[in-house]
Amino acid sequence: MFSITVRDHVMVAHSLRGEVFGPAQQRHGATFLVDATFRRPELDPDGIVVDIGLATAQLAETLADLNHRDLDDHPEFAGVNTTTEFLARAIADRLADRIGAGQLGGNAGGLTGLTVTLHESHIAWASYERDL
Repeated sequence: MFSITVRDHVMVAHSLRGEVFGPAQQRHGATFLVDATFRRPELDPDGIVVDIGLATAQLAETLADLNHRDLDDHPEFAGVNTTTEFLARAIADRLADRIGAGQLGGNAGGLTGLTVTLHESHIAWASYERDL
């Protein structure tokens, strides 16, 4: 299986409901380092997994409406705990929609998998992996 990973970051504010979250129940800021890994079993006719420039641009566009936002007020996330795990899935699903719409180029149809990893810090991160 071949893969490439592109990276960006997003700065958000949010709060988490439930005693398990301790002090994170209070509104707080978070800066997530975001990795998107694209997979396919065979390289495309150009000898690549996907165009890295397009993948980088599409990740940035995917994150744009989250950046510098309070996720507690984001209509897409109403009533949801925006945990790191939840956000990894939401970003992966957004990227998958862009792949399906052809926004990563015509040969991106050969992609078979996508993993999005959100790094909360240098010692903790969460990922969501999905088939395409």
